[in-house]
Amino acid sequence: MRDGFEFEVLSSVGTARRGRLTTPHGVIQTPAFMAVATYGAVRGVGPGELASLGSQILLANTFHLHERPGESLIRELGGLHGFTGWHGPWLTDSGGFQALSLGTGVKLDEEGVAFASPVDGRRRLLTPERAIEIQEALGPDIALVLDQLVPADAAGEAAWGDAMERTLRWAERSVRQHARPDQALFGIVQGGASPALRRASATGTAELGFDGYAHGGLGLGEDPARRVELVAESQAFLPAGAPRYLMGLGRPCDLLEAIAVGVDLFDCVVPTRHARHGVVYTSLGRRTLRNARYRDDDAPLDPACDCPACAVHSRAYLRHLFAAGDMLGPRLATLHNLRFYFQLLEDTRAAIADGSEAAEGLESVWERARRASEPVE
Repeated sequence: MRDGFEFEVLSSVGTARRGRLTTPHGVIQTPAFMAVATYGAVRGVGPGELASLGSQILLANTFHLHERPGESLIRELGGLHGFTGWHGPWLTDSGGFQALSLGTGVKLDEEGVAFASPVDGRRRLLTPERAIEIQEALGPDIALVLDQLVPADAAGEAAWGDAMERTLRWAERSVRQHARPDQALFGIVQGGASPALRRASATGTAELGFDGYAHGGLGLGEDPARRVELVAESQAFLPAGAPRYLMGLGRPCDLLEAIAVGVDLFDCVVPTRHARHGVVYTSLGRRTLRNARYRDDDAPLDPACDCPACAVHSRAYLRHLFAAGDMLGPRLATLHNLRFYFQLLEDTRAAIADGSEAAEGLESVWERARRASEPVE
């Protein structure tokens, strides 16, 4: 890996592994979950609070920061670290998913993705080279290449193959463009729902010598069991000594299933977005705080949780905040969900490190993740 970066696998249970990813702005114990800070902020949660909850690394959105306030301003104000006040590691995506998701008016060809800006309506062109330039200006510790996303539950073999081949060509251009020595660059595996294409993509991407590898095109509606099979299929063709990242996943049980096949990094909007709508994950199951059943429930949200919401407030009070439209409700729910995810991964790492007791420990964590992903009975 580049100067200032190192990844070491510390222990394993089967294909599940615990590791340590060193970056210029801090060490990340893996497997790790990244909270999504789309515009450089996790909604309603400050940098100090994130650290106290257990956050190790944040993810920012290249597309949205390019649109507003612009990478030039962020670079002038100290990059993402200086601009936001989060001085730990940052990862940015390439912006391709957001550009391709704009729908009408998007033009995709070998050069890149052309689209109308949702901010000012002007035409923009996002190329592999431009995606790297923007991320070098933003200054995250980890940047990602531009890829062509084709969901695994859509299209078919021909479309998946074309997108996979183009992603490899774009990855090669990204490697040539990337020049920032203090920034790691991750390649992206594509190939839809085809095991053969996933293997070919993993092999071709690994040959380019990236610092880490991401699995793309998943978590968009495909069968969860099939998704795990596809990840496992391509993992064997990626370097064992590099970190592996499953993009955009997901529920607690999704994380544990992917960890079992060797994934090290995750991100998803699920815990924070669901929290803003009153949906919280607990060791006893998933709760919807707006439900009338919690109107006079004086129990803590999750007796096993040490977050600010669970330490002080009752389910009845949290339901009242959502019913009253008070912003404290979504904020406390967000703090809880993030703490639950971080604690789940902390316990997973501890279980993998626990030698002879590892399998039993992992089974306990897995059972908690499964319960948390299902509604409270």
